[in-house]
Amino acid sequence: MTDTPTARDLVAQYIRAIPDFPEPGILFRDITPLLAEPDAFGQAIDWLTQHCEGADAIVGVESRGFILGAPIAQRLNRPFVPIRKAGKLPAETISRSYELEYGSATIEMHADALGSGARVALVDDLLATGGTAEASLQLVLQAGAEIATVAFLIELEALNGRERLLPQDIVSMLVY
Repeated sequence: MTDTPTARDLVAQYIRAIPDFPEPGILFRDITPLLAEPDAFGQAIDWLTQHCEGADAIVGVESRGFILGAPIAQRLNRPFVPIRKAGKLPAETISRSYELEYGSATIEMHADALGSGARVALVDDLLATGGTAEASLQLVLQAGAEIATVAFLIELEALNGRERLLPQDIVSMLVY
């Protein structure tokens, strides 16, 4: 009898490690091979969907959070709310600025995207240092919503991003 790989094992097969991208010393975790494999991608979406079931809305962080969050929202029959880089959304927005390793960035969400008290699942592809995720959580809270869960496809454990997001419920399918 052959062992059937778990969803994690299957998905992990399609995460490509690219050394020295986008700069020397960085090991980039590329999800594009996963996106090219419908069964493995479906397994990833299924796993993430299970962890987002208690949410009233799914919030995805630009840009790969859109790729993961939209199908999760569709499967759960919940609204999908994008968090985007500043200046990309057409209606009234609320924003949060945060520090990057070299400089700063601002993200935005439509001001009317979430109802007060809505329970939100925040979804993104990668948890590294946690700066973008922390700013995204703050933006959701600024909108008057609550955090049900924070779900990542990949977590880079050595960068301690999880610490910035506590005490939130955080799940990661793959931890490197």
